[in-house]
Amino acid sequence: MSTTTKQDTFKTINPTTGKTLSTYTYMTDDQVEESIQQSHEAFLKWKNKTVEERGEVIKAIGKELQNYKTELAELMTDEMGKLLKQSEQEVDLCTSICNYSAEHAPEFLKSEERQLTNGGKGIINYSPMGIIYGIQPWNYPSYQVLRYTIVNLMAGNSILLKHASNVTGTAKLLKTIFDTAGLLAGLFNVLVIEHEQSNAIVEHKLVRGVTLTGSPVAGEKIGEKAGAALKKTVLELGSNDAYLVLDDADIDLAVEKSVMGRIYNNGETCIAAKRFIATEKVYDEFKEKFVNAMNALKVGDPKLEETELGPMAREDLRKKIHEQVEESIEKGAEILCGGKIPEGEGYFYPATILGNVSPGQPAYDDELFGPVASLIKAKDNEDAMRIANDSRFGLGGGIFSMDVKKATELAAKHFDTGMVFINSFGLAEPSMPFGGVKDSGYGREHGGFGMKEFVNVKSIIIMDEK
Repeated sequence: MSTTTKQDTFKTINPTTGKTLSTYTYMTDDQVEESIQQSHEAFLKWKNKTVEERGEVIKAIGKELQNYKTELAELMTDEMGKLLKQSEQEVDLCTSICNYSAEHAPEFLKSEERQLTNGGKGIINYSPMGIIYGIQPWNYPSYQVLRYTIVNLMAGNSILLKHASNVTGTAKLLKTIFDTAGLLAGLFNVLVIEHEQSNAIVEHKLVRGVTLTGSPVAGEKIGEKAGAALKKTVLELGSNDAYLVLDDADIDLAVEKSVMGRIYNNGETCIAAKRFIATEKVYDEFKEKFVNAMNALKVGDPKLEETELGPMAREDLRKKIHEQVEESIEKGAEILCGGKIPEGEGYFYPATILGNVSPGQPAYDDELFGPVASLIKAKDNEDAMRIANDSRFGLGGGIFSMDVKKATELAAKHFDTGMVFINSFGLAEPSMPFGGVKDSGYGREHGGFGMKEFVNVKSIIIMDEK
């Protein structure tokens, strides 16, 4: 890496108030190189630990997350505006990931024996690769980091993290938590860097894998750079998930779950419910109840217990989603509720539903990363599934139906996404794979699959000497 002594600064902003939280300084290239070398040296030690020994440290991280729960949850809320109670839930999820990974890693990473065609023996070994570089977003400041970090530490790799700049404080606090838990120095290093420095890390000879959660545009760029350097990648690139309200749906349940699925985490979730496709038979009832429920949500300070919807994470993000709403209206959509930027401090945006949504509108084609729902009428159940799959994305989706067996069959055979939720809305589950298809990216995390994304699947061939 080239050497630079320039150290620009940047600020983090509280989206609830619009006021500055902290000021940080970008690392120099020399500091980045030193961090990479430290990470590699730590890997050389860590890879020789048994899976069980690694698991003890990972479980300690889970416990330490609980010790820091109040501080970490409040910091996440201050930095990106999620409801405090949801920040606390996020910390609990992170602890669950630690415990699940530590418990099941010996099974997932166990060497396998196979009989060879010539009578010899084959051993399949899952060996760690080295440094895994993660470029992570701001919307789940702890979970996104733990999701790729814990499984790769269990596999024996070391971790470099470039977090979104607006949640730098959370990144640094996670580093403190990991260190306090007894993780070997250098195994988890936070890089406070700019994009040009990040590109150089992707190409660095000691970095063996790259994982990104972000936009399709970012995924294309990172995938291209990593591919040119022959580095494996895992890309999770967002979506415009469709939730189907079929002819036989429990409408009250569908409304309840749809509201939560759209506004959870202030609507800023890759796997959130975004397009709501109701059949002609139930459309009017669903529309009326959905609009009433979204209109009734209490918007305000995310630290107050009664608040149901907090601010968007940044002012530019609010501006973008409002532009998407306005463009959709210009192209034929209608506002059923919300849709106006409120006066006052903070980056708040109301719970919004757009009706008359059709192809060619951002509300149909693109990802609306905020509390805006797209409501679409389908002729029947078959048409609803057609519309759901009429998307360049394929991360998640949902089906509301009283016939769970039929809904399960639809999910398995027809829904072109990586995840489908039946009579519920999408949340991460440590025991189930997480990831998508098409423009939503590739690779899987959770469920043991993420633990094998960045390992050397090594064949050891033992010939029969008879």
